[in-house]
Amino acid sequence: MKANELLEKCGFTLSVSGAPENEITCTYCCDLLSIVMGKAPAGCAWVTVMGNMNSVAVASLAEIGAIILADGVKPDENAIKRAKENGINIYLSDQPVFDTALKIHKAIS
Repeated sequence: MKANELLEKCGFTLSVSGAPENEITCTYCCDLLSIVMGKAPAGCAWVTVMGNMNSVAVASLAEIGAIILADGVKPDENAIKRAKENGINIYLSDQPVFDTALKIHKAIS
């Protein structure tokens, strides 16, 4: 599923449309950036509450399809700027991490 289709199907709020055509293949949940760098599959929808520019850097390194910030978290201004510069999608969800990830899983299954 394309990232822009996931955004629409799951009803997330758009924060940054960095690469709407990215293919989303699975869901990944983690807030420890070093683990995400080593274990997140390329093309995943990464559900986290880490809305800073370090998350954007990790998403770029790990070739993540989209960052979905859960629990009503909003990215800071530096994260937004870096996401635009690096072509990283950032979507927003008011739901908890688990519920957000489950919604994504159902959408792509």
